[in-house]
Amino acid sequence: MTGSGGVVEVKPVGAGDAEVVHAVVQAAFGARPPLDPPAAALAETPAQLEQRLAGHGGLLARVDGVPAGALVLDPVGSTMYLRRFGVVPDLQGHGVAAALIDAAVDAAVGYDDLTVVAREELPETIRFWERQGFREIRRDPPNVGLRRPLRTAVYRAPDADAMRALGRSVAGQLAPGDLIVLTGSLGAGKTTFTQGLGAGLGVRGAVTSPTFVIARVHPSEVGGPALVHVDAYRIGGIDELDDLDLDTSLDEAVTVVEWGEGLAEGLSESRLEIALVRGDDDTEERRVEITPVGPRWHAFSFRGLG
Repeated sequence: MTGSGGVVEVKPVGAGDAEVVHAVVQAAFGARPPLDPPAAALAETPAQLEQRLAGHGGLLARVDGVPAGALVLDPVGSTMYLRRFGVVPDLQGHGVAAALIDAAVDAAVGYDDLTVVAREELPETIRFWERQGFREIRRDPPNVGLRRPLRTAVYRAPDADAMRALGRSVAGQLAPGDLIVLTGSLGAGKTTFTQGLGAGLGVRGAVTSPTFVIARVHPSEVGGPALVHVDAYRIGGIDELDDLDLDTSLDEAVTVVEWGEGLAEGLSESRLEIALVRGDDDTEERRVEITPVGPRWHAFSFRGLG
């Protein structure tokens, strides 16, 4: 890869490369503003970093052969964490960070997502990760967790009928206990998509926005799971969502949570995340991004959808 003013090359590294990776990490983290508490990376020794790299290795980027950036790969369950991510200050602006992320995506085959932990005192760093497709999933001051899904399929819904049809086709792969998290701006089609799900599941009652009741239960008319339709916009936390007085158990129903990003994830490690994005014009067309997360969805098939 050719960056601005140099050739960027990224290669896997292991425990034997701890010294050079340590030098890159120290240069990168040492140039950042002082933090309280300080970044743990600054206190890490080459021997400690060697132990980290002995697990699943890392990546080292060079610009014209000079070490420029590095990260440590740390898989946890179905998530690949990127640790000790940094670029040497003198070699920033060459596309090193983007090249490292591209290589990390290639290295994370079989995982659901990439996750990083940034410091909330560094808003520019957080914005960088957001520009790279990462979204905040939790905040535990002073740390901010950001995640980038790796397995996402994109569909086009030109109108409301197409959106309902997509929901109906997704319903064919749903089972009791499944959680679907819907995100999108007002009017993006969240309730329309859920209407299709309800039709596909064969539930009773008209599916409308649950804004004024927070949650609505639609029993099955065909012996399948009920549909629990939740509006999380006015819910303050996971406990409120988990403690809703519903007529059915979430373990026995299909639960759809609108406005649920960053909240409903705490209910289950496995969920189907669906983002509905409006176009830039005045047409009805929507972009639908479907991302399976967690072991429940490893066998989810995109074939036949849309």
